[in-house]
Parts: sequence; structure tokens; C-alpha cells
Amino acid sequence: MSEDARFTPFAFLVINLARFILPGEITFSGVNSSLPMLACLLAKKSYDFHFTYINVAGGVDAVPASAPLSSSDPQLAVGSCSIFANEDFYDLCCRGRMGLCFLGAAQVDGAGNTNMSCIGDPHSPKVRLPGGGGAAVMLPVAQRAVIWRTEHSTRTLVEKLDFTTAAGGAHGLVTPYAVFEKIGGRLALKYRNKGITPAEVRKRTGFTFDAADAAPVPLPTQRELGALKALDPNGLFAAGAGIRLW
Repeated sequence: MSEDARFTPFAFLVINLARFILPGEITFSGVNSSLPMLACLLAKKSYDFHFTYINVAGGVDAVPASAPLSSSDPQLAVGSCSIFANEDFYDLCCRGRMGLCFLGAAQVDGAGNTNMSCIGDPHSPKVRLPGGGGAAVMLPVAQRAVIWRTEHSTRTLVEKLDFTTAAGGAHGLVTPYAVFEKIGGRLALKYRNKGITPAEVRKRTGFTFDAADAAPVPLPTQRELGALKALDPNGLFAAGAGIRLW
């Protein structure tokens, strides 16, 4: 595979989110989640299996003409076989029918719990965050939840959360440099991006983790890269992703 076919941090994040999707399951991406939205649309184009994709705009297996910049854009309901309201997402989760939720967070701890509420002392925070939205419902009751972060650092991946917005723990975590998967109640390093060593991942991660089985990530397929290029032909998503390099 040629040098330019290898993962960029942006491609690593989107494609490895997509690789969590399983055949036959119901998958959800929420508000302010353009990269999980891309991952779900990429999976529809790249993988030879069916899954149901529900988005926060209400679309169910929608067929947008192009990927909108906002993950809440009404275009994500175009061609939908149904329209879901917010209470329908939560109902699916609480009934154990939601196979996979992609959720964002400001902080993630080693057990996969998340903070989207505040940074610093909750009674006098340095920063007030927008809150958890549906995460406090979805993280504990979805069959699986995968957290995504565009920054991989000790300030975002922490040993102790400043505030626990959503507990129950994530099945996985994807950053531009690493993929974690929960084993025995803790997030363990599964894959690392090319050129990144386990020691470098450990240096940039605030929580302790097992890296015994960590390996370089399988390189992207031509179908995955082609789908990502078709979804982001002008590089607008890549440029606006806010990925912070080490």
C-alpha cells in the first residue's frame, strides 16, 4: 500500500469508529457528532453487511445526497424509511435494542465513564460544559457505546473525572492515535496508529491501561479510503475536525 494510503489522524479516527459497527445492529450518532456521522455513512458505503443507522436528525437509514457539515442537518432525514424523535432513541436504548451509540465527552476515565458537565470544582468550575444530552441515558443502557475524542492528551483522558456526567462505562474509545476496548472493566489499548508506540500512547494518557495485546492498526482498505474521500471531497471535515497533534 502506498504511503499516501496510510492513516492520517483524521482518517484513523473516522475509519476506526466505523469498524466498531456490527452486522444487523442498530447504530446511533448524536448531536455535534460529525465524525461518527461520517463513520456511519462510510460503513454504509464500505462494508458488505446491513445495519440500521439512526441519526439525531431523526433519519433512519437516510440517503443524503452529500454529508452535511452538521450532524443535526435535516438532510440526514432524506430518503429515511422513518422519522425518530428523541424519546424514540432513548426508548430503544432502555429496551436494550440499541446496538451501538457513538458518544462524545470532554473527559474519559479508564473505566469508560465520561464528563460533559464541567472542568474543575463542580461548585466553582473553571469551565462549564454543555452537559450530557442523552449520554447519561445511553451510556449505561445501550448494548455498546463507543466514545470519541479529537484530542488525545492527559487533560482529556484522565484517571479521575472532574464530574461524572455519564456512568456505566464505554465499550471502546477512539482518538486520532489509538483505539481502546474494554477488557475486565477497564479500557485496554487495542490498536495504535502507525509510528505511535505504546509508550507514546501511555505518555499522553492520564489513566493507566493494559497494552499487552496492543498492535499496529490494520491499514485502511481502498474501499474505506474511497468512501471517506467521497464523503469529504474538499477536505472540509478534515480541516474542521479540530484534531490536536502531539
